[in-house]
Amino acid sequence: MAPSNTSSNDGGSTPARTPGPDGTSTRLPGGPSGSGTHPVDEVLPPVKLFSTGLQHVAAMYAGVVAPPLIVGAGVGLSATDLALLISASLFTAGLATLLQTLGIWKIGARLPFVNGVSFAGVAPMIAIAKEHGPKDALPVIFGAVIVAGALCFLAAPYFCKLIRFFPPVVQGTVITLIGVSLLPVAVNWARGGSPGAPGYGSVRAVGLAAITLAAVVLCNRLLRGFWQQLSLLIGLAFGTLVAFPLGLADFGAVQDAKVFALPSPFHFGAPAFDAAAIVSMCIVMVVSMTESTADMLALGKIVEREADEPTLAAGLRADGLATALSPVFNGFAASAFAQNIGLVALTKIRSRFVVAAGGGILILLGLFPVFGSVVSLVPQPVLGGAGIVLFGTVAASGIRTLAEAGMESSANTILVSVSLGVGIIPIAVPTFYDAFPEAVRTLMHSGISAGCVMAVLLNLLFHHVGTARRSASQSRSGEAPGATVPTATPS
Repeated sequence: MAPSNTSSNDGGSTPARTPGPDGTSTRLPGGPSGSGTHPVDEVLPPVKLFSTGLQHVAAMYAGVVAPPLIVGAGVGLSATDLALLISASLFTAGLATLLQTLGIWKIGARLPFVNGVSFAGVAPMIAIAKEHGPKDALPVIFGAVIVAGALCFLAAPYFCKLIRFFPPVVQGTVITLIGVSLLPVAVNWARGGSPGAPGYGSVRAVGLAAITLAAVVLCNRLLRGFWQQLSLLIGLAFGTLVAFPLGLADFGAVQDAKVFALPSPFHFGAPAFDAAAIVSMCIVMVVSMTESTADMLALGKIVEREADEPTLAAGLRADGLATALSPVFNGFAASAFAQNIGLVALTKIRSRFVVAAGGGILILLGLFPVFGSVVSLVPQPVLGGAGIVLFGTVAASGIRTLAEAGMESSANTILVSVSLGVGIIPIAVPTFYDAFPEAVRTLMHSGISAGCVMAVLLNLLFHHVGTARRSASQSRSGEAPGATVPTATPS
């Protein structure tokens, strides 16, 4: 049974306390052993720590390598430099993940929170590359990322105060959108990952995704305990084995990879600072902060440790610091990876040290490109089959939160329906905002940020604007402040 967040007054022992990200102690429910350790702070045995951490790496690997692949191709990098850019992204994602999970001072959410390369910055970075040309593009991009990261770090304690505008109805809406917005990514993976790739959308590719999906589901149904928690990793391994006779697995990446390579600081040149590039990346960072806030709130619900203001501020500081430091090692902006939230919900393993182990593995993959190439053996359709389970689990968590949010209220119903509708627009029609200014496109192109902004605005309209006046009116009429007028319901 999951530990409860409520304390009892039955004369039982007092729950233990653990230092929070702000240095204060936080009351914790007792762990499975009755030791008072919250599952988030539980340290698992080494074998379990490594294997479950590897699951997190497998779930996020494609998302980490995709942005440097796209940006590297956009600036015309050679195969050698492209491999370096990918290794740098893995290395910096590992550092950012360790910063989030283990934390230092008031930096790091200390939740099982995975950080990686933010996909939100891909389009602006490609635009910067077109404007400045292949030779100067990466230094200008890195300069803009450094400034955007510093802005995030400084703004964190103020941005986190927005938590009061994220009640359960907003949280549930955003969590649902996180899952729904990721499902098309899984579907694209299931078809082969790249529309130009040979066999994209073929029966073999989709069939392999279906086999992987079935393997994950059956492992969840038939296995128990630790092996059930490894169901995703088992499904990925099984799907990859099936891919070999189907001709859908490629060993080329392993054969061409270097065994060891240290990250070279500012390999592509010293950062350059361009005003327009900085503005565009700062907008991206605000979007990433919005998504990270939503992800931390979602994760807090799943692990039963609420993400309060100090936790959100610490998590956003980690995002900002990791983003500002990433360009030193040729990396890009760091942000939350929502797919790993689905993995936490699926496996029920809430230990932040598991994700920290995943961060350590990412660092090793960055230092030893040959190991990273082994992980890349997992074909895109296999990732797609597993992704349907992962991302669907996130959406299901959002629906569960909405069920607890008082949906009998007509205001909440309108809030959820409109926010979901606005959030699904860029998912259903990705070109919907193409004619709008770049700032609007950056914000609204993500279904998560679009739906989040709409949910917050509608929450302000229905539950904040004019509430004092309504309370005063209710007091004069003899109603209790905050009371709602009952609506007629069929008997």
